[in-house]
Amino acid sequence: MAVAPGPEATIAGSSAPWLALFRIGGRELRGGLKGFEVFIACLALGVMVIAAVGALGDALSAGFDRQGKSILGGDLAFARMHARATADERRVIEALGRTSETSTMRTMARRLDGGDQALVELKAVDSAYPLVGDVVIDGGSTFAADIAGGGAVADAMLLERLGLKPGDRFRLGETEVQVSAILKSEPDGVADRLTYGPRVFVSLATLEKTGLVKPGTLVRWRYAVDQGTGSANRDDLKDIREGVQRALPQSGFSSLDRHDPSPQVTRTLERLRQFLVLIGLASLLIGGVGIANAVATFVDKRIKVIATLRSIGATGRQITTIFLVQILAMSALGIALGLALGALVPGVVDKVIGEAMPVRAEFSVSLRSLMMATTYGVLVALLFALWPLGRAEHVRASVLFRDGIQSAWPWPRKGILLTTAGLVAALFGLALFTSEPKTLAMFAFGALVIMLGIFATLGHVVTIAARRVPRPAWPELALAIRNVGAPDGLTRSVILSLGTGLSLLVAVGLVNDSLVEELKGRLPSNSPDYFLLDVPKQDYAALAARITGKIPGTVLTDAPMLRGRLVKLKDTPVEDLKAPPEAQWVLNGDRGLSYANEVPEGSKVVAGTWWDVGYNGPPLVSFEADLAKKLNLALGDKVSVNVLGRNLDATIANLREVKWENLAINFVMVFSPNALQAAPHNLLATVRLPANTASAAEIELVRDLGKTFPAVSAIRVRDAINQFNKIFDKVMTAVQVAGSVTLAAGALVLAGALATAQRRRILEAVILKTIGARRRQIFAAHAIEYALLALAAAVVAVLLGTIGAWAALTWLLDETPFTFSLAAVLRTLALACGLIAAFGGLGTLAVLRAPPVPVLRGQ
Repeated sequence: MAVAPGPEATIAGSSAPWLALFRIGGRELRGGLKGFEVFIACLALGVMVIAAVGALGDALSAGFDRQGKSILGGDLAFARMHARATADERRVIEALGRTSETSTMRTMARRLDGGDQALVELKAVDSAYPLVGDVVIDGGSTFAADIAGGGAVADAMLLERLGLKPGDRFRLGETEVQVSAILKSEPDGVADRLTYGPRVFVSLATLEKTGLVKPGTLVRWRYAVDQGTGSANRDDLKDIREGVQRALPQSGFSSLDRHDPSPQVTRTLERLRQFLVLIGLASLLIGGVGIANAVATFVDKRIKVIATLRSIGATGRQITTIFLVQILAMSALGIALGLALGALVPGVVDKVIGEAMPVRAEFSVSLRSLMMATTYGVLVALLFALWPLGRAEHVRASVLFRDGIQSAWPWPRKGILLTTAGLVAALFGLALFTSEPKTLAMFAFGALVIMLGIFATLGHVVTIAARRVPRPAWPELALAIRNVGAPDGLTRSVILSLGTGLSLLVAVGLVNDSLVEELKGRLPSNSPDYFLLDVPKQDYAALAARITGKIPGTVLTDAPMLRGRLVKLKDTPVEDLKAPPEAQWVLNGDRGLSYANEVPEGSKVVAGTWWDVGYNGPPLVSFEADLAKKLNLALGDKVSVNVLGRNLDATIANLREVKWENLAINFVMVFSPNALQAAPHNLLATVRLPANTASAAEIELVRDLGKTFPAVSAIRVRDAINQFNKIFDKVMTAVQVAGSVTLAAGALVLAGALATAQRRRILEAVILKTIGARRRQIFAAHAIEYALLALAAAVVAVLLGTIGAWAALTWLLDETPFTFSLAAVLRTLALACGLIAAFGGLGTLAVLRAPPVPVLRGQ
């Protein structure tokens, strides 16, 4: 009769011992997923976040690729400030394909009776607009007909502000226009700059009648090109753009193509993607505690199996390999679940907030995104599983003859320690490689490692302290302290998982409140009340006299205002520069420029010297010091700026430290007067009203300016800040929601720790009830234990979160002032109490409901 070979024959006698180990490991999986639920859930949660971020980024990128032409308004777009394209420039651009000309500017729309006015974003278009897509208007009328003959298509917000309706007339500059239709959406709105007011569409002919476009006016001219259905690919479009630059070297046009129609939106989405990947990594690392707990429990439950394998000759490494097969199988399941859930996120996001996104997401998941999420998952699973798995190598066959197991375990062998160090290095390297700026990844990864180390140490310290503290007379408190100090208790897992998650949420909350306080509550006492745009130089004296005549004590400041585009730094075209992300914005598009005889208010020269009054030598420029450092600029370097279609070369004479928070008039680049004063330009002015100015007088002053100086646009400073804050609040809400994922990972670890300790707690509760303890006493003991653990974790979490928020504001956010917010801390602590109460309460109820007889019989 043949007998199947046993495990010893399989291991020792097989010609392929590693295959035998894999077969044995596979057989162990027949027991199902029992005990691995938290392991799989922790891994799936972190992988889901990283996969979701990658999938959403892929979906948005696919949306840009497929909708880029509509977003841009064509295959190519060329734009510049101030100067309309000349006939020669138009011929070069029109040779590329069907062309549409548009212009955008900020101006004031006013009621005919002068009763009210509002800042609007005016867009004048030609008959070819839009080349791609459609302008959607309410009522289904024809856009071209609505803007013909002095008509205007306006956003509903403008009609609400001015109390108008379709058919009513309002004033733009020197002419009247009629509201022909209500705007619902425009195809290329994303490609335009940040807007502060409602959109108004008119024809180019109507724009000319307004008299708003004069030499020096801040108007942006844009030329979109549609090359038809057979349009060029990415590389060909780049070559075309470079060809236009060579053909028109002095034009100063900035150019875009349909593959990246809005670089600002692209950069913002990429920054958000990188941040969310770090959040996913944080949740993975916190969930790693649950993975480690699950593996340790798995090993403890298989002590007899390990001892049996030892007795038949299996080595420690062979046993580790057998169980590693099972761990990897469970990891594959958790990673696959996380990838599947993450891939569903873009569709959910599109359905919930698709209309609010800058571009509609289109389902697309790249292999790169899936591989990155998978790699993170595998690295974290191995990192946290190898150490507890190393216990299996220290189990001896003698365990078969005793009921207990080791209470203290030696360190894993050297190979496992080196592998663990390699996994940590690989995780750090991957986070660093996929993040930009690198300082963000280094800061985030370092903070996570430090927090994990601190809370692991804290758990150990609390456990030892609980063992040594004298037992109080109150039984419930004594039992709670005993549980806190138990070697197989919840202390380490709860403090590590809950503390790390709370620290991150405290840090996010304090950063949020500090930024809000900086933006909303810390406007300097002497900040201006209004910015006045496009003030003609010849009208400034009359405008100032009228303002001070109506409200005595008003302080006005002014500065020349032009816009130009950086084209070269140190003789290197800006297109060829590899600037850091935090400085890239100054190289993209046009920037505000000015000139001055003296150092502007709110600036301090920190290197070099200011030019003398009446200087008449080669053009000089003063550059903002922080940006100069990031762009590797120094005194004596050359910069080239295109202004009004001409390249202006200037030498950096000094560097300035600028206090932007003062809201005084300031610029990145301030030139010597002889460089720009001959160019046609207007003034930018600020109005600072006396502190006791009545709101009625303020409103009347703005109305009077609108009637007297129709070309001047008045922007209320607090309105502009509030508009920014609306966007900022949404971003910070998204950040807080993302940050809460880390706490969800902590909650999973907490649930797993409670499940692991459940058997011991049930036995303890049954024994206590047998000797006369009441349910409320057991419940009170557990509640006190959870409260002590939550308090220990929360106190240190508040301290670490505060330090982390201060460090982030100081080093990553350009020394933004730190504000401690008790409300943010209390919100986080309330969340901690809620989690502890929910999970601890459910666990205790399960303990109290356990029937005593089966438990006692099983012992």
